[in-house]
Amino acid sequence: MATVFWQGFRRLADPKISLASFAGLFLAACMAHQDQGLAWSWLILTVIGIFALEVAKNASGEIVDYDSGTDLAVSAENRSPFSGGKRVMVDALLSRTQTIRIAWVFYAVAIAVGLFITLYREDRILLIGIAGVALAWFYHSGPLRLSYRGLGEIAVGIAYGPLVVCGCYIVQTGTMTPAVIHASIALGILVAAFLWINQFPDFEADQASGKRNLVVTIGRDKAATVYIVLMAAAYIWLLLTSLYYPYSMGLLWGFIGFPAAIFSAWKLCESRFLTVDVIPAQVASLACFVFTALGAGMGYLLQTQ
Repeated sequence: MATVFWQGFRRLADPKISLASFAGLFLAACMAHQDQGLAWSWLILTVIGIFALEVAKNASGEIVDYDSGTDLAVSAENRSPFSGGKRVMVDALLSRTQTIRIAWVFYAVAIAVGLFITLYREDRILLIGIAGVALAWFYHSGPLRLSYRGLGEIAVGIAYGPLVVCGCYIVQTGTMTPAVIHASIALGILVAAFLWINQFPDFEADQASGKRNLVVTIGRDKAATVYIVLMAAAYIWLLLTSLYYPYSMGLLWGFIGFPAAIFSAWKLCESRFLTVDVIPAQVASLACFVFTALGAGMGYLLQTQ
């Protein structure tokens, strides 16, 4: 039983999806290190808090998606490593009670970490922390249920872009710069695009269960075009940021992720929206924002100012 439990927990702590928050933390840490230096203990604590919030969000989301029938409606041929939910209750890895307890424990850990940072390091992080917890909870749950009402994509872009990147940078430096804000927006768009493409395999299940995300709302053909626009917008934003703020030219190394973006967009458009053919596009989309964050972060860190 213990082995089954830990298999379920590992799905909730999905390392593939956690890469979204870790990419933002890496970018923020690199920019902070270049600008003022790193406080490693506070960085580690920030990583713990973000990871706990990630697990809590996944657990609370599983309960809602299970109850709504969304996860149950995903057919075997439409499952992918990046979509279809964590399926911890569908596959009987965790009970409902266990999933609820994991959600509350990790929300508590995330809140405790946020309050500790607020009290002993940076009081301005309180509002960012409140916003982060609210987006995590209301993404699936509560009266808002953002992902069911076409607002999940915006929530993800804000959470994994400005909130994670700017929040981590503020904890490290106590300040904020325009370059950090704009770099966080570019990364947030790429992470939102990753969510966007992950909704293609779930299209029929989401539609049947009333989950009206934007891909369901506008249809897959138009959604594929929007995906291309999102990818282009992110790199245009990153380019303009680098050019407008000369001290941030190192961010241009983020374009190391651009080939993956091109491949992902091309693969999606020629996939006929069959999940087996969309999966390579999902992989490329994940690689895109990870390599962009790594390249931009290292480029900024190693540049001479």
